[in-house]
Amino acid sequence: MSGIFNLIASGISAFGQMQAAQAQQEAARLNAFNTETDKVRVKIQTVQNHNDRLEQWRSNTSTNKSMFFAMGRDVSSDASVKAYLNKQKDIVGEDADRIDYMGQAQMAKLQQQATAMRIEGRARMQAGRIGALTTIATGINDYRTVR
Repeated sequence: MSGIFNLIASGISAFGQMQAAQAQQEAARLNAFNTETDKVRVKIQTVQNHNDRLEQWRSNTSTNKSMFFAMGRDVSSDASVKAYLNKQKDIVGEDADRIDYMGQAQMAKLQQQATAMRIEGRARMQAGRIGALTTIATGINDYRTVR
């Protein structure tokens, strides 16, 4: 009679292990989803930062041209004014590229994290299955031994 109880207990334990493994895999999926949501947020923020920097440059350029004009300098023909404005244009281009690169790097990092979370969830599920099968096999073996 004791053998059958051990066999039933092994089945219940194996079921619990499978439930725990499924819960861990689902938690990993949810974490990966949240991480990918963060990736989308970073993408949007990167575009906004890029556009904000360009808008700041446009505004500054307009202000600078007005100031040069007020000082009596011809914005269209003064070589030093052109050089200054071109340098500012180069700087904003570099800034925008840097903003884009940092955003892409952050998005890649988040994608890698999400992938790792999914892999870990699958591994935990597999470990739970193996644990459950081992528990059942041990229970069957103990049942046969006791019987």
